[in-house]
Amino acid sequence: MNARRLTSTVWAVVLTVLYLFLLAPILIVLVESFDTSSYLRFPPEGFGLDAYRQVFANEAFREGFRVSGITAAATALLAVVTGVPAALALTRLRFRGRAAIEAAFLSPLLVPHIVLGLALLLILAPIPLTDTYVGLILAHLGVTVPYVVRTVSASLVSADPRAEEAARTLGASGLMTFWRITLPAIRPGLLSGGIIAFLLSFDETVISLFVSGQHTVPLPVAVLQYVEYRSDPSVASLSVLLVLLSVVVVVLVERGLGLRRTLRSG
Repeated sequence: MNARRLTSTVWAVVLTVLYLFLLAPILIVLVESFDTSSYLRFPPEGFGLDAYRQVFANEAFREGFRVSGITAAATALLAVVTGVPAALALTRLRFRGRAAIEAAFLSPLLVPHIVLGLALLLILAPIPLTDTYVGLILAHLGVTVPYVVRTVSASLVSADPRAEEAARTLGASGLMTFWRITLPAIRPGLLSGGIIAFLLSFDETVISLFVSGQHTVPLPVAVLQYVEYRSDPSVASLSVLLVLLSVVVVVLVERGLGLRRTLRSG
């Protein structure tokens, strides 16, 4: 009994140390976001809300947030629209070249983003689509659609295809079968894939750095340009606000749409 209790205590200590190690950067940034000094330093020399006021007063941050929000929302929507048919085809159909197409959907996850960014710059610049919303959205689709395909495919694999067959046997059209049977079955993968696509697009830095310009500057690129010449606590304050935004989005989706219950039932 003593040995078992000792083992539990050791594991509790190890897990606590591990969690503290993982959360330490976030905690340091949180503390630093209230610093009143004119440059980043730890520990802070004072505490206040001046850094947060600087974030909201910064025109580049506000414009970057708007560009990233529009781009991420459009990217998530298009990723879902294109990813669902692709997942249905890869899961429900058997055809020649299926493995190659599936590998093609996963290839953007294996290639470094700096390589993808350079390739997209060479493709989009002559059109020209760089420094435009269309170019940013197309660039972000390459790294977000694979996640939607994977999450929706996982939901389709766990769903019973006999329900779709029964609906067609009873005279339901393909569209009605998808709306009444397939869509509820893939809702967990659909919601999680859309959320992942939105957050990945909003946070994408490397690819955005290649295809953005002077008129459409996403927030990560704006932050990178800011810290190139300055280093003050407003960057830490912005980081805290972005973390809070991500948490709020996930909580609202879970509360409003029952994402956690849906994922468990799926």
